[in-house]
Parts: sequence; structure tokens; C-alpha cells
Amino acid sequence: MEQVVISIGGSVLVPGKDDVDYIKSLAELLLNASAKCKLFVVTGGGRIARYYINLGRDLGIEEQNLDELGIEATRLNAKLLILALGDGAYPKPALDVKEAAQAGNNHKIVVMGGTVPGHTTDAVSAMIAEKIGAQRLVNATNVNGIYDSDPKQNSHAKRFDKMSYDQLKDISSANHDKAGPNVIFDPKGTRIIAREKIPLFVCNGRDLHALKKSILGEEFDGTIVG
Repeated sequence: MEQVVISIGGSVLVPGKDDVDYIKSLAELLLNASAKCKLFVVTGGGRIARYYINLGRDLGIEEQNLDELGIEATRLNAKLLILALGDGAYPKPALDVKEAAQAGNNHKIVVMGGTVPGHTTDAVSAMIAEKIGAQRLVNATNVNGIYDSDPKQNSHAKRFDKMSYDQLKDISSANHDKAGPNVIFDPKGTRIIAREKIPLFVCNGRDLHALKKSILGEEFDGTIVG
């Protein structure tokens, strides 16, 4: 059975619009896919994490403590998804990569959030992919692939159907010295998948058809990095 890691951004999981219907449909999709693949899902913090991080920053809280606030938000999202999945998943968010890998021995779906300050959920998803020798890593984001500029700001932005790890490194080189970064895939995670040669599939996580295809390793609407 193939092993697939799925990184779901918090802005995809709980953007504040149609959340109930989406999470129900996502849970059904994951349960069905788990008949063919063992799944490790990493949830981001999204707007909830950013709210607390920005609030804490205005209060003068140090960046490491802000990261810890963000991690709690990612785990809250992970617990929500676990409850939606019911008995089909490991019953609690794995706290680190080692626990996730061990839980995968007895469960077809393992869900987790962040782990420690300084590691984004992108990096965590790459770490678990490395740990288990995943066949691919799916990044379910809020755009339908990787572009040469922000497609929400530039209507002429060009999407890549395929790209190399080096190209992704160039695009992901944004500043990550503060809590709550918001980019397509972070530099640390990129370095890991490039070193281990783990294919990265990037799709719009709200497009459940594309998400299902990418999880199963089929042709999908998005970008393949490898």
C-alpha cells in the first residue's frame, strides 16, 4: 500500500465559508482513499492561527511563544478533522513525526498539526514524508498549483504544470524568520523533499476532485514538483 502525506492549509480547511459541508466531504474523501493508500495528514492553522499570532505580536510576545500559539491552532484543526473522520483515524493529533509514524502501523489515517517552534506544517509534512518513505506529498492549498507570481494579485500569472526542485527553492525563498508565514511551500520542507526526491503535488484543496486525483497519484489539475 502506498503511503501519502497530505498537507492541508488552515485557510483551506476552515476559511469561514462552507466549512461544515467541506469538512464532511473531505472526511469522506479521505476515508475512501484510505482503502488504497495509507494517509498522513498535516493541518495548518490558517486564519485562526494568524489571528492569535498577530494579537500576540501586538501584545509584545516573543516570536517563539507566538509560534507555540500557532501550533496550538494547527492541533485544534487536526482534532476537528479527526472527529469528522470518526473511527477511521488515529484518535488524537500526533505530537511529533515519530508518533505519527508509529500510529501509522495500526491506523490507515493519521492526522497531526505542528510540532515545535520554527517548523511550519509544510516542513512537518516533509519530515513525515521522509520518515515513512512516502510515495508523494500532496500540498492542498488555496490556489490550483504553483505560479510565477500571486495569481490573486496578477491576472497574468503563469502556472507551472511541472517544475524542478531547484525552481521550487527559488520560489519558496521568502522570509520565514517570523511566526505564521503564508507561502506556497516553505524552504525547509522544500530542501527535505529535494534531498529525498519525494514528488510534491500541489492542488487546490477545495477542489475535491483534484485533491482525490493527487492523493491517488493520478493525473490532476495542479503542479507536480520532482
